[in-house]
Amino acid sequence: MKLFAFLFPLLLLAVDGAEPTRVSIWPYGVPGSEDIDFKAEKSVLHQNERIGDYTRVSQVHDPSITVYLPDESKASGTGVVVLPGGGFRFLSIDLEGSEIADWLNAQGIAAFVLKYRLPKDEGSAYSFDDTVADAHQALRLVRSRASEWAVGPDRIGMMGFSASGETVGKASVTFDYGDPDASDPLGRFSSRPDFQILVYGGYIYEEVLPESVPPAFLVVAHDDGNKPSIAVDVYSKLLEVGVSAELHIFRRGGHAYGMRSLGFPVNSWNLMLKDWMTDLGVLSK
Repeated sequence: MKLFAFLFPLLLLAVDGAEPTRVSIWPYGVPGSEDIDFKAEKSVLHQNERIGDYTRVSQVHDPSITVYLPDESKASGTGVVVLPGGGFRFLSIDLEGSEIADWLNAQGIAAFVLKYRLPKDEGSAYSFDDTVADAHQALRLVRSRASEWAVGPDRIGMMGFSASGETVGKASVTFDYGDPDASDPLGRFSSRPDFQILVYGGYIYEEVLPESVPPAFLVVAHDDGNKPSIAVDVYSKLLEVGVSAELHIFRRGGHAYGMRSLGFPVNSWNLMLKDWMTDLGVLSK
């Protein structure tokens, strides 16, 4: 069964002070979706004693962004495409999505929470490349409507948590600057993030990185399995090619906490992120 809604995406205008709005990112059809048996999107409340309950979304077939705009008086002109984590099996849509967007808005940053295709979802026919394609397409979409959403087209970053940190890392290397002859009008816009934020996740680079990789902010806890070694490897490879990067490794914190309090110093990572973005020059109007 095909979703003809792909051809007529929900293009709702996001107005300052209004509720967050959803926008499909593939207005001319999702690539490779022709032979997929679609199921209804699923949303489940997951109980967790450590960080509190959060919502898991799965069965994503119509990738979209939800647009969260800051108060006009606070707006810095910077935007961030936020990719919730979930091991490519689900999306932690509030823990690493809407809650992050609310914090970004409080800093004057527009947030665009991406629902992307999940390669490890039950019965999924998607691949990691599809996930990366969704990330690139989301960036193109935001750039195409930058003036409408009051963000600078050269001030749009990308943030990924856990597994989606892999996606952001890969998307930050495999981007293009747009094809003026693309049949999809969005394909004419650049898919390069202007900066990348990797929260307890990152892509293990096997290739030599180009100098055009965007600046990076990385944060991880020492007691988070192999994630610290991945973060160090990513940082080292960025350093080798002269890409500006900042890495924070906290003594404890574990995994998948978003911005919820654990009572540990790791909960200050967002304050360090704000300092980094200020130093990068993307929080000044």
